[in-house]
Amino acid sequence: MTEHLSPHILLVEDDMDTAELVRETLADHFNVDQLVHAPTVAEAMAMDLSAIDLVLSDMNLPDGHGLDLIDQLLARRRDLPIVMVTSESDLELATRAIQKGAFDYVVKAGDYLFTIPLIVEKNLAVYQIKAQNLQLHTELEQTLEELRIKNQQLEEAVHKLEDQASTDPLTNLANRRHIQITLERSFSESQRYGTDLAGIMIDLDGFKQLNDTLGHQQGDRLLQAMAKILQANCRRCDIAGRYGGDEFVLLLPHTDPSIARQVARRIKRQFVDSVRAMFPQHTNCDLSIGIACMSLSHPASADQLVALADGALYRAKQMGKARIIIHDWPDQDGPLPGDPSNTSSDAPTPSPMRH
Repeated sequence: MTEHLSPHILLVEDDMDTAELVRETLADHFNVDQLVHAPTVAEAMAMDLSAIDLVLSDMNLPDGHGLDLIDQLLARRRDLPIVMVTSESDLELATRAIQKGAFDYVVKAGDYLFTIPLIVEKNLAVYQIKAQNLQLHTELEQTLEELRIKNQQLEEAVHKLEDQASTDPLTNLANRRHIQITLERSFSESQRYGTDLAGIMIDLDGFKQLNDTLGHQQGDRLLQAMAKILQANCRRCDIAGRYGGDEFVLLLPHTDPSIARQVARRIKRQFVDSVRAMFPQHTNCDLSIGIACMSLSHPASADQLVALADGALYRAKQMGKARIIIHDWPDQDGPLPGDPSNTSSDAPTPSPMRH
């Protein structure tokens, strides 16, 4: 918009005498004649509204009504200041004009011509304030949007750092730190609600030989394959983690010894099948697995549960590897509570504790 000292005004007025009086009044006040005259709606709509600072319009025009003109003008330029100048002293009409978007309503009565320059200045000032407020509002919205994006980026960065802090980078399983946090929570819930909790420690037999023979890259492939097998056998409430090197851990809430052994058997079978497919020349790769459960071993702490499972794993290693040992179960090959039979089937038995 141009400076108010020389505003560009569009006067829509079909009475030529009135139009001339308004022009002279504005020219005297602003010391310059920047008034454009249009006697009809059609001619007014033909104007370049982008160069207009304010519109003064009569209500009754030869080819249309002032209210319709308001609609047409604002459809072309939404922020255009419009002042209706009419001989109709009608409150309802004035109200409708303001509701449609007119800035002001002036009645042609008495010495109204002398007030026109002041009305123009007042409404140009109102327009300026509205424009500034709109700009500030837009800038505020942009700032808030930028802040929202920054906050989102910060949240994503925090989540990424949290994931990195709790995830083993090679296998994408939980790392030892995250396992410990989850173990404490799961142990407390098991004690509070009297539910079972199984801890399973797993060690890869023959991994060092494969790693030394084929190289660390192939060893990493095997560890990643093991991680996928563990993830495939976990429910949402379970957690699988890499405890260190080629040692893994599973925490299975609401899981009794029978179901824990079935899960371990299934993981062991799938691992052996995977090794045979990936490295046919290394058929000696297998798993040694130790299991400890709250219901059997009654550990005094979360750390003791894992220690008992680790002890069972150590015993499996001592007994020749490639075995599943359950802590505090004397007959390792015999049936467990909940076992339908003493088979080595990998298919899990339906149990409300696992489902």
